[in-house]
Amino acid sequence: MLLIVLVVYLGFNFTTVVVPDHGGTYMEGLIGVPQYVNPVLCQYNRVDQDLVGLIFNGLTKVNDQGEIVGDLAEDFAISEDGLTYTFYLRDGVRWHDGEPFTADDVVFTVSAIQDPDFQGVPYLAELWKDVAVHKIDDQTVELTLAEPFTPFIDYTTIGILPRHLLEDVPAAELPQEPFNLQPVGTGPFAVERVTAESARLKVNVQPWRTTPFLNSLEFRFYPSYEAAFHAYDQGTIEGIAGLRPTDIEWIQEHDSLQQFTSLLAGYAVIYLNWHNPNTLFLQDKKVRQALLYGLDRQKIIDDILNGQGIVADSPILRSSWAYDAQVRTYPHDPGQARALLEEAGWVDSDQDGIREKDGQPLQFALLGSNEPQRQAILEEVSRQWEQIGVKADPQTAGVSGLVRDFLRPRRFDTILTEWRGLPPDPDPYPMWHSTQVDEDGQNYAGFANREADTLMEDARRTTDKTRRTDLYKEFQRVFAEEVPAILLYYPTYNYAIDSIVHGVQLGPLQTPSDRFRTIDRWYVATRRIIVSEKSQNAQRSN
Repeated sequence: MLLIVLVVYLGFNFTTVVVPDHGGTYMEGLIGVPQYVNPVLCQYNRVDQDLVGLIFNGLTKVNDQGEIVGDLAEDFAISEDGLTYTFYLRDGVRWHDGEPFTADDVVFTVSAIQDPDFQGVPYLAELWKDVAVHKIDDQTVELTLAEPFTPFIDYTTIGILPRHLLEDVPAAELPQEPFNLQPVGTGPFAVERVTAESARLKVNVQPWRTTPFLNSLEFRFYPSYEAAFHAYDQGTIEGIAGLRPTDIEWIQEHDSLQQFTSLLAGYAVIYLNWHNPNTLFLQDKKVRQALLYGLDRQKIIDDILNGQGIVADSPILRSSWAYDAQVRTYPHDPGQARALLEEAGWVDSDQDGIREKDGQPLQFALLGSNEPQRQAILEEVSRQWEQIGVKADPQTAGVSGLVRDFLRPRRFDTILTEWRGLPPDPDPYPMWHSTQVDEDGQNYAGFANREADTLMEDARRTTDKTRRTDLYKEFQRVFAEEVPAILLYYPTYNYAIDSIVHGVQLGPLQTPSDRFRTIDRWYVATRRIIVSEKSQNAQRSN
């Protein structure tokens, strides 16, 4: 009788709930293969970047709100003159092989990037070349700039390399080093194996951070999305990253899949080559404005991107504190486009559908990659511009050849490309300052405007956020007026994960690897615990 009373009492006053438990493996499909799982060499390969984000840590990291916070550095301080950055490193951090992490590793990493024989992306070498690195003690390091550069703190998120494993490797030979496929970092997961077919990572428990629920991660590498889809249907993987807009229908056909979508830090743009002898007419602001008015960008997003994008009106991202919500916009207005072209002297005098001026037709090549989605965008842009009397001839090239043979050497009339992975700081200098017009810079449009230059320079020098915001709003005003390039859309990132995986959250992404920002909360294993009804009701009310 007492036992029956006890069971009844427990039934009325206590219940069981399912909670996350430690254990289990999450398996994901990636398109491509790893080459350099190394934080200073991974910038050209998204698979490398995904693995690096889990295996390595930087001095700092970007949090869920897009703010720079400490990572390997427990704290940091910036001098009043904006020149010296002091990082106070965490105690007790160890590399995956058990060796202690110290300021020597930071000094080594910076020195490796500064080496004249550094084989990584040029912008890294350019950024770090004049940074003086000084070890104060094992737990303190200083980085000193030659002149104030407020966005610099963003770049301290780059992963730190282990000096004890790489100090004897010449910079020129680092790309051939076996370390790149057998990396040792300080991140939440350590490498068990990396091959051309798969990579397996095991959890790395360290007292200074939250231990993930998952015991391990496994990545399978595929040559195409179609191969990854087949692998999911066969039960080989549980998630697929970086899905294309055309893949949304496939996700929706699978009730077992969760879809996560987030804006990615970047934008699609059509660069207009002002300095090509064939397209000097693009120096006329009215022509550039007409081209923008003549595009129905929302139609491109809806029809070609399956709704996966937002019309872009500024080179500063909508998620940024510096974005001006009142920036001038260019809605689709073919009538205004035609009026501007006529004001600029472009008329269709021979009625062939193409406007002319002084015997020259308003005609140019529109170049892009040969990816099916990009080709569709090229054709739609060409069709829409034809409606206002502009002839844009769609042409394509392979992805690598597009950048190497046309974009960098500025051998194009107009060219469609897409930026991704822009840093948290809104600094537009690298892509829009006149000093970046040469082949080593990224100002592919050839934009040179004295007022815009001054605004960008001043914003780089001041640490006052309010002042920087005002400067960047003025820059956006100038940019919107001048239309140095045709901004199309801000892209979204799509991620599909089986419903067996819980706790996944996707906030704004600087890079695709940021989808793992909350990896410590993901889980596949669960357990039941007994809780009182009183405590459960209290949790609900909270």
